[in-house]
Amino acid sequence: MIKRRAFMQRIASTTSGLAVFGAVAIAWGTASVAQELHVLNWKGWGTDETFAIESFKSATGAKLVHDYITSYPEVFTKLRTNPGYYDVVILNAAFVGQAVAEGLIDPVDTPKLSNYPNLFAEIRESSQVKFDGKPFAVPWIWGATSVTYDTNAFPTPPTSLAVLWDPANAKKVCWRDDPEDSVRFAALALGQNPDKPEDMKAIREKLRALKPQIKAFWKSEDEWRKLFAAKECIVSIFWSSSTERAIARDKLPVSYIVATEGAIAFRDTLVFPKGSRSRELAQKFVDYLTGPEFYGDWRKGGGAPVSANAKVMEGLPEGTLSKKVLATPEGMKRINFKGPLSDAQRQSYLDLWQETKAYFAQ
Repeated sequence: MIKRRAFMQRIASTTSGLAVFGAVAIAWGTASVAQELHVLNWKGWGTDETFAIESFKSATGAKLVHDYITSYPEVFTKLRTNPGYYDVVILNAAFVGQAVAEGLIDPVDTPKLSNYPNLFAEIRESSQVKFDGKPFAVPWIWGATSVTYDTNAFPTPPTSLAVLWDPANAKKVCWRDDPEDSVRFAALALGQNPDKPEDMKAIREKLRALKPQIKAFWKSEDEWRKLFAAKECIVSIFWSSSTERAIARDKLPVSYIVATEGAIAFRDTLVFPKGSRSRELAQKFVDYLTGPEFYGDWRKGGGAPVSANAKVMEGLPEGTLSKKVLATPEGMKRINFKGPLSDAQRQSYLDLWQETKAYFAQ
């Protein structure tokens, strides 16, 4: 996965940053004997960054031991076959309900987490993380797939997904080669529920209408970056955090919007597997991950996802796109956090997208 991310600037001054770290270290305490904390995550997705490993070991004496996944279904296989081994697991919010139903994770002991009250209420109280009134996951980070555009081509930012279908932008659109994103964005453009679209025939025609628009498909961030740097495209669906990285690292003249019809977003959470052996240490690690010190270090390279901690986001520089575009009351109202898809849905989306691309090739 992509290595994500860290600041161009500290959330606070060096002095205040050191004070925060000192407070965190005092809160953690120091482990009397060497311990291991077992973490299950995507490779390069924050928790295994050198700064995180070293900071946690310095503050607690504990060693972070990572195991990696390549898909979320793999999480369930590992939890079922290794009960009690993992202490902290990163899980997309769309899958938390399944983990609860299978009895694989415990409720969150929120009084043990000092940062929990600072999480965005819209995310913290979501029905994707709370069941029978109990929180089973700690919201950690989130990000959107939205419309990214060339600021030279659009001195006035677009406001609608219609920009992707506008004849004025024929052969100037880059599109992610992904069946789920394709169906979801067509559904949003038609005013349908992106998780449960009710008119697949209309979505089929909406996707076919992209034929004169698309200049190129992309699958990776690097592919997208090369296309925009070469001026092959002026508008695209793209990841918000990667757009910020393109601005910070590559100096590309781009920005992004949350369209009036909405954007689609992921939401990653931190869960405590049932039977884990180091619960107190795991709680301290989760509290660190959701706080300002960790997020500040992650943003140094540019393009971090959005923190689920509202106070952390408030502390970012005013010009930060994730702060002024995504993490606003207006932006969050229009964001559609991805819900779970059935295997049948995934297959039908794949079939439709393959059919659509074959039509484009004619």
